[in-house]
Amino acid sequence: MTATDLIDSSTGAGAGGPREHLDVIIIGAGISGIGAAYYLQREHPERSYAVLEARGGTGGTWDLFRYPGIRSDSDLHTFGYDFKPWNDDDAIAPAGKILSYLRETAAEFGIDEHVRLHHKVVGASWSSADARWTIDVEHTDTGARSAITANWVFSAGGYYRYDEGFTPHFEGRARFRGTVVHPQHWPEDLDYAGKKVVVIGSGATAVTLVPSMCDDAEHVTMLQRTPTYIIPLRSEDFVANTLRKVFGERISHPVARTKNIIRQQIMFQLCQRFPRLMRRVILGVNKRLLPKGYPVETHFNPPYDPWDQRLCVVPNGDLFRAIRGGTASVVTDRIAEFDETGIRLESGGHLDADIIITATGLNVQPFGGVPLVVDGREIDLHQTRAYKGFMLSGVPNLAFAIGYTNSSWTLKIGMLCEHFCRLLGLMDARGADTVVPEAPEGMPTRPFLDFGAGYIQRAVDHLPQQGDRAPWLTSMSYWQDVKLLRKSPVEDDENLRMSAAAATVTGQGSRATA
Repeated sequence: MTATDLIDSSTGAGAGGPREHLDVIIIGAGISGIGAAYYLQREHPERSYAVLEARGGTGGTWDLFRYPGIRSDSDLHTFGYDFKPWNDDDAIAPAGKILSYLRETAAEFGIDEHVRLHHKVVGASWSSADARWTIDVEHTDTGARSAITANWVFSAGGYYRYDEGFTPHFEGRARFRGTVVHPQHWPEDLDYAGKKVVVIGSGATAVTLVPSMCDDAEHVTMLQRTPTYIIPLRSEDFVANTLRKVFGERISHPVARTKNIIRQQIMFQLCQRFPRLMRRVILGVNKRLLPKGYPVETHFNPPYDPWDQRLCVVPNGDLFRAIRGGTASVVTDRIAEFDETGIRLESGGHLDADIIITATGLNVQPFGGVPLVVDGREIDLHQTRAYKGFMLSGVPNLAFAIGYTNSSWTLKIGMLCEHFCRLLGLMDARGADTVVPEAPEGMPTRPFLDFGAGYIQRAVDHLPQQGDRAPWLTSMSYWQDVKLLRKSPVEDDENLRMSAAAATVTGQGSRATA
């Protein structure tokens, strides 16, 4: 089936015409969706697909967030795609460069021709009798509705809500006479020049905002309830840049990528195995970059071990440089209330502020909040089990992309997409049109993401669960996933049930009546 054979979705069921049918619907045109489209069309060029994007532009996170200094805290040699070299000198790169890279990738491989902007998926219903999904779409630019059918749904929208961030209740907020801003909804006209700014939070967003605003603001204070581990990293990768100049991208890209994967994995394993040692190492680095006598143990010494939550990276130590220069400060305390001129602290102190930024986190929303219905039964995600971290028990022909929380997100996305394409090939070989994971009865479970971050803990009861054994574990180990997703066989007759119409496929090329 080619694009010219397809009926435009605007003439779908809502207009009384026949529904458009595609082989695969990819939800989300961010870094995961563009990657999924690449692997699908490379491995299965005969399959038709579309990438549905609710917003008016591609790029996902990197198009959505507009706050000062937004950047990746993973190096782009691993956060970028393995099939598309990152050739900028900055390895820790700002959002604008990342967005250009993603859009260049989509244009280079013709993926942008398959992207449909302003297409928000609001429902997905599976029919076993027809072996297909019906996808309900809201056209966000016009308000019109349409429906598309597809053999597969690949959810690549990440795991947090794009329409709102998380802001806890602050007593007295209405009394504050200044401006309150959440980074997820940054006003284009926000003028903070010469202003006193308080950034509430201690995560990646906060440590990005503070040094980025210091050049213009009178002073920026990072107010945190709990410290975070923060490590400096050069924004430029000297080895990668040198290799690229000497040998070119073909050699430099895989070498730089492998080097940085190994570095990430070593750092994570050291933190997991020797947490007390790594705490001392990180605090020692912080002390060297901060003024003599600075209370590092107060402001940079979390109550948890390294990598129990994600480490924050500051390129070229910019946060520490701002603190040394006196344009930024860190306060570790709890908020008693907002008042007319700022924030009153539980310790009795007061922070004067013209602008308060609530860098207090995200709201998790798996699958973009799309309700999943299988044969008339709405799926309770918390009752499902994640199979190999990319499919759900009891839900046919649906894959999803969730990357690493302890390494570069995209490293896992690439392997999941490869495995997904291999699964499609196996189904073709067996003559199957449906595949559904079936979890062992009575298998013990634990949270899908075994991660201490607040935004995950707030949503744990709404997420799928993982099991206590492979392939029902959500691996956060790159090397384990290389073995499971890339090198091990796709075949798994114990946990995957394949079928075609009223027949159940039991082996290569064979069928047995269901």
